[in-house]
Amino acid sequence: MTQPGTVYIVGAGPGRMDYLTLRGHDLLQRADCLVHDALVDADLLTLLPPHCQVLEVGKRGGQPSTPQADIDALLVRLCQAGHQVVRLKSGDPFIFGRTTSEIQALREASCPFEVVPGISSALAAPLLAGIPLTDPVWSHGFGVVTAHDPDLLDWPALAALHTLVVLMGSQHLDEIVHRLQNNGCRGDMPVAIIRWGGHEQQQVWEGTLLSIRQVVRGQTLSPCVMVFGEVVKLRPYLTSPIPPSPPLSLAQSSLHQKTILITRAAGQNSQFADLLTAQGAQVIELPALEIRPPASWDAVDQSIEQIDTFNWLILTSANAVNFFLDRLLELGRDLRALKALKIAVVGTKTAAVLKQRGLLPDFVPPDFVADSLVSDFPANVAGQRILFPRVESGGREILVKEFSAAGAEVVEVAAYESGCPLVPDAAAIQAIRQHQIDVITFASSKTVVHTAQLLEQGLGPDWRQYLEGMAVASIGPKTSDTCRDRLGRVDLEPAEYTLDALTEAIVAWASAASTNP
Repeated sequence: MTQPGTVYIVGAGPGRMDYLTLRGHDLLQRADCLVHDALVDADLLTLLPPHCQVLEVGKRGGQPSTPQADIDALLVRLCQAGHQVVRLKSGDPFIFGRTTSEIQALREASCPFEVVPGISSALAAPLLAGIPLTDPVWSHGFGVVTAHDPDLLDWPALAALHTLVVLMGSQHLDEIVHRLQNNGCRGDMPVAIIRWGGHEQQQVWEGTLLSIRQVVRGQTLSPCVMVFGEVVKLRPYLTSPIPPSPPLSLAQSSLHQKTILITRAAGQNSQFADLLTAQGAQVIELPALEIRPPASWDAVDQSIEQIDTFNWLILTSANAVNFFLDRLLELGRDLRALKALKIAVVGTKTAAVLKQRGLLPDFVPPDFVADSLVSDFPANVAGQRILFPRVESGGREILVKEFSAAGAEVVEVAAYESGCPLVPDAAAIQAIRQHQIDVITFASSKTVVHTAQLLEQGLGPDWRQYLEGMAVASIGPKTSDTCRDRLGRVDLEPAEYTLDALTEAIVAWASAASTNP
């Protein structure tokens, strides 16, 4: 019988590697498996040994997230397999970290565990912005809350505090201001909002209860820490005149002081942003896709009812994995319903998400494009029934065409839809207008098409002139073709069509540019 390993629940602190505790640093270097949150600094991943398995289970609002019960079960499963597991959480594990559920699951399974503290962003972000939470005159104490659900909070009690710190409040700023005003807080109460506290891209906005919404209008606030109280007035006197030095690894990176624009799906965790910031880049995100459920679930539901009649399940994106499996669970089925199916996926990211959901693919093509899935398929598909959950519009027609021509019956079902956001992100548009972007990146043809629409909407009919001076980076051939069609050029395309390879290509471009200015 395999001896159980140990689960170390580690607080990653507010951001950079140099704010991690020595205990956390040591555990990362010895980990067999890392299970980490979305807001954990990607630079920390460089501490891991080569054999370490990395699983992301972060929760971000507005996107399919790993259910907490699945995270609990994953930790138990990894520990019982004998692994040394680091469960890395941003900030401190016991401050809004859902750690209780994980510990209960570990205890019930008799899995050894240890909790390692971290510096909470509730404490670090105000400090790094020059705001003390206590002061002999202005604040004899402070309170910290999460505004994820404002209705759960005791607003009369919060309004009476000298200093209030609010986490996870970026989507509810209007409601927070309204509740505090209605419970007696003065309109001239000082307010500070700190975005990405402890990171190189830290931003701070100051105002009052009456003005703060206007001050941050059009800005992307998440992730942020909000401070309400008179102590905000002390910031001009307590902020260090010396800017914080970047970690040595970032200062030496080719992407240090480079600004990269990511055209991503709205509300989805940006693994790409983590890879780039680990190389020292400042990242600005332009949501160019909205991922949402299909217009109707009827086709998916019918395919799940008939799941035993299929031979293969083909999944070409992380969204297809999550939306299809989530629907399977919503219909009262579980992974055992897929026991007779073989599963093929396109791309290492899709394979990693599938593995995170408890399944291993039977086939991943050597090239991470749909064409390779067809040409390298390991079985004769004649007479096979293939289920293909896909995006509702603009999907992989070549799969259906080629497999059908080979004698397979391909059943396409719309598992999710992707569309263009109604309005462009104001902060991204402003950065482009002011020529602050060094590289603009695209991971799909749809993001190219939608970005062109958003840039025209935000910058006017002459929007292409704002792309001059920035490199256009594409993840692969099909995306590159769309870039040439809509933008007129492509400057970077990696040999391997992955986000890791695209990051390496951008680093190589920046290194060459610094050598040959």
